[in-house]
Amino acid sequence: MMFGVVFPERSYPMDALAFAQIDPLHWLLDMASLVGDAYRDVKDLCVFLLPAAAASLPPGKGLAVYVQPPGHPFLFCGAVHPARPSALLALPWPDPADAPAATGSAKIGISVEDLASLPPVADAGAERRAERLALKVGENLFNFMQSFCGVDGSRLVVPMDILDRWFKKFQERAKRDPSYLKNFSL
Repeated sequence: MMFGVVFPERSYPMDALAFAQIDPLHWLLDMASLVGDAYRDVKDLCVFLLPAAAASLPPGKGLAVYVQPPGHPFLFCGAVHPARPSALLALPWPDPADAPAATGSAKIGISVEDLASLPPVADAGAERRAERLALKVGENLFNFMQSFCGVDGSRLVVPMDILDRWFKKFQERAKRDPSYLKNFSL
């Protein structure tokens, strides 16, 4: 066996036997067997090399991790190799609003590849989560400001200190209730 995976807060550690081995260098996990149609709820994957694999991988090789949403091509998530034997990878599932409904199930693919041929790891999942977080915080600010708005002709008027008041309230609530910020996490 070469690797193991854990879906944080979703699974116990699983080894390569949980994956269908397509050939000696490729493995595939059908997400339907793990979470049914709720694959988008699985945000992260921890992948790690097992000690025997780290020693047996040829120089310059690593395990590349991909996701395949239904009806889409595989998307590169990241890689592990002897110098980086484990990684916590964001799974960049497309937003349902951006993707038409497709049949089939989501898949996780793992393959042995040349490290030099792998694309740089751009954390698209983290970028998407940061964008959603910014939108949630912006919505919170908008709702706060809306309660203080007045109308002057065609313009909305808010007090000059509204941002300071909102930020202080936001900070105080986060200090008082640590679970408050979890409402903003994605």
